[in-house]
Amino acid sequence: MNNATIIGLVAGLSLVALAIALGGDAQAFLNGRALLIVFGGTAAVTLISFRASEVAEALRAAGRTLTGGSSNTRASIEKLLQLAESARKDGVHTLERRMKEFRSNPFLMRALAMVIDGAAPEDIERLLNAERAAAQDRAAKSSAVLRRAAEIAPAMGLIGTLVGLVQMLSVLDDPAQIGPAMAVALITTFYGAILGNMVLAPLAAKLDRLSHERNVYLGVYLASATAISRRENPRRLQSLVNAMLPPAEQVNVFS
Repeated sequence: MNNATIIGLVAGLSLVALAIALGGDAQAFLNGRALLIVFGGTAAVTLISFRASEVAEALRAAGRTLTGGSSNTRASIEKLLQLAESARKDGVHTLERRMKEFRSNPFLMRALAMVIDGAAPEDIERLLNAERAAAQDRAAKSSAVLRRAAEIAPAMGLIGTLVGLVQMLSVLDDPAQIGPAMAVALITTFYGAILGNMVLAPLAAKLDRLSHERNVYLGVYLASATAISRRENPRRLQSLVNAMLPPAEQVNVFS
């Protein structure tokens, strides 16, 4: 569970809700027409801008930023360095016995499988780089969908405001209708600002950060697989890996 994302999202929305509750009539901020314009309109315009499959993938990616568990990449890297030492001493066939330890990491499983199958280091690097680039491209598309939706939501709020104002002006002779029309005019702007700036834009930013982090780790796995294939010195591999990782994630298997 991604605690930081959930805590931030819940805390932000809760503070707004608390301010509304302390101000008096919280029910005044619930308006079905405003919800229809902002949420429905944002979804519709986003679908105009992207393929349905891209929007669906963006929703799944956003869900993963909330529910995805944080994998222990440091432990995986330490195991890789130990495997590199074993493979250098006893041959790559020793990798087969420990493949199951990486079941939660399909990219690394494929990398080690190619090493075991005797693929040339150049082929391993080429294929894994292609997969790494494809993963980066998918994440960039999902982030673009969320950012576009974050731009659309406030615009839909403005459209709702105009709808409410037109309705209000059309019923100026009926004071009982002015209030509901004015409510739509104001609440749609509120909904659009909340959806765009407190939900969609932060999720897009988080997705970008997670994508960059994942790209770094995939690069580490790729470098490790090719080094194991070449039977390179594990200590040299550790130095290379640490050069790619942020200081807090660096490993020290070989002192």
